[in-house]
Amino acid sequence: MSQPAKDFPAPGQNVKMNYKSGVYIGEVMEISGPRAVVKVLAVLKHPEQGDLHNPYNPDVPMFHERRALSYTEKALALINDLQPYSGHIPDYRESLMHAVESELADLERLRRWADRSIQQLEALRSEY
Repeated sequence: MSQPAKDFPAPGQNVKMNYKSGVYIGEVMEISGPRAVVKVLAVLKHPEQGDLHNPYNPDVPMFHERRALSYTEKALALINDLQPYSGHIPDYRESLMHAVESELADLERLRRWADRSIQQLEALRSEY
C-alpha cells in the first residue's frame, strides 16, 4: 500500500474522507495540527443508523439517526482518515441518493439473510 506524499493533505486538494461511519469526497480547506477542515462535495457511503457500539441491535435506549453531511459542509477530520482523491466528483444530490439506495439495499440483503437464518434454525430446532 502506497503512503501519501509528505505534503499530503494540502489545501485545495480533493480527498476521500471517512467521517462518522460515512465516506465522502471533499476538498481540503485548511490544516490544523493532526486534523484537516474538509468541504464536502459528494457522498460515497451514507452513515450507518443506530447505536454504533451495539451494531444491528434495534433494542437500544437511543437508536441514532445519522444524516449525511450536507453539500459544502465543513468537517474537521483526522488526517489519517483522508486519502488523496483524483477521480470524477459526482453531483452531490445524485451521490447522496445513490449512497442511500446502496445502504437500503445492504439492509434489505441483511433482512433476507436474517429471515433465511430464522427458517434454518427453526427447522433445526424441530429436528433437535
